Amino acid sequence: MAPQPHGTLGIVTEPEPVEDVTAELLAELTRRGLTVAVAESLTGGLLTAELTRPAGASAVVLGGVVAYATELKHSVLGVESGLLAVHGPVHPDVAMQLAVGVRSALAVDGARADVGIATTGVAGPDPQGGQPPGTVFVGLSIGSEVTVAPLLLTGDRAAIRGETVAFAVDYLRAGLARTFAE
Repeated sequence: MAPQPHGTLGIVTEPEPVEDVTAELLAELTRRGLTVAVAESLTGGLLTAELTRPAGASAVVLGGVVAYATELKHSVLGVESGLLAVHGPVHPDVAMQLAVGVRSALAVDGARADVGIATTGVAGPDPQGGQPPGTVFVGLSIGSEVTVAPLLLTGDRAAIRGETVAFAVDYLRAGLARTFAE
């Protein structure tokens, strides 16, 4: 936001700073010397775009994989084909396996990402694999810990995808705080 004139004298003041949760997350990752890789289905690249929005993202964000097609979840990111066959792509175990798999899929010079985060779900308007729109799973892999957060969101496709991105950023922040509690 550009500085705005204030009062009748036209004095220019800077706007109050707005908390930038993503920038704070990247600063924390940088401070800890950690890298992150992203696997996305439902969000179609929006989470990677958000994580690379602040300056300095290249120091910690290795990249993202948009695996929208179910088969890519297996062939590129290592999700078990049996899991996908039985439960489909919208399942908590799929989210966890995506988060683990992307860490290796986006390894740089043989070094896996320190953190993997993944999104899978149904943005709507129609159900998918028996799951209603708004069913979302966010997987997180940090070190040897793998967790998943189930969400049931409301709204249109854009709202569900946007809320998933915002939640994923917060979930990653909370995961770091939990893992590195001092």
